[in-house]
Amino acid sequence: MPMHPLFAPLIALLAAFPGLATQDGVPQAGQTDVVALNRDRHDRMTVPVRVLDQGPFQFLIDTGAQNTVISTALASKLALVPNRRAKLVGVAGSEMVDTVDIDQIDLGRRSYYGLMAPLLQGEHIGADGIIGLDSLQDQRVLMDFRKGLMAINDAKSLGGNAGYEIVVTARRMSGQLIMADARIDGVQTSVVIDTGAENSIGNLALQRALSRRAHHGTTTLNSVTGQTIEAQIGFGRALKIQDMQLNNVWIAFAPAPAFDALGLGKKPALLLGMRDLRSFDRVAIDFASRKILFDLPRASL
Repeated sequence: MPMHPLFAPLIALLAAFPGLATQDGVPQAGQTDVVALNRDRHDRMTVPVRVLDQGPFQFLIDTGAQNTVISTALASKLALVPNRRAKLVGVAGSEMVDTVDIDQIDLGRRSYYGLMAPLLQGEHIGADGIIGLDSLQDQRVLMDFRKGLMAINDAKSLGGNAGYEIVVTARRMSGQLIMADARIDGVQTSVVIDTGAENSIGNLALQRALSRRAHHGTTTLNSVTGQTIEAQIGFGRALKIQDMQLNNVWIAFAPAPAFDALGLGKKPALLLGMRDLRSFDRVAIDFASRKILFDLPRASL
């Protein structure tokens, strides 16, 4: 049964070439950004961002993207000139792209400096740009789906761990936080939270481990690079992370190069997308302490 195309996450890794060096943005200290979360047509999170004191522009928040990205149209509007090339590795493949240097971007009251940003077509992104991990490291990103808000600051400023029923310690790989002790229908699975993915995506090792499950047709994953990849549709009856359980998890299985780039190609792994994340009242990703925190819906307690 063919399905409509789905929006896939952007980047697992930005591979450096000679003369190419990534620079982390430097946030202003002591400020908590609280911004309203909007939804695009793929049910992902977009927020208003200022670039070089202009805007606001709508940027996608993508915890699956290694780098902050800007659309070619916005780069042209801001007179940003491409100066280097890089290899972009995503869900649907890899390709060489131009990059620009951005002196400053502002998200709420927080500013980030000295970012190297790949250029992609705005029609593939579905937004003016993407906020990636290079702008989020050493911070806590709190997504409050109940209130429709997102906040960025250190863990203490955002209330610590109080109020979260599940706190998971993750391991770090290429800037990503990976939950290694999850289980899908009894199969141990590494899980990465990916706010740039509309639905959850599994690798082929997970598909093989769940091979007794019936398949429910195919679909096409559309990457913001403009590339596409075919995926088989399946379901996990139960995804368990510590004492938390998600039922009937919709999974698109695909041979995505992003899994290999993160060292997750050979064992079962899952990119947990927005459809499943919105099952919670709140989700916090604390890059400084390598913790991921879940606030369960009241009805589930």
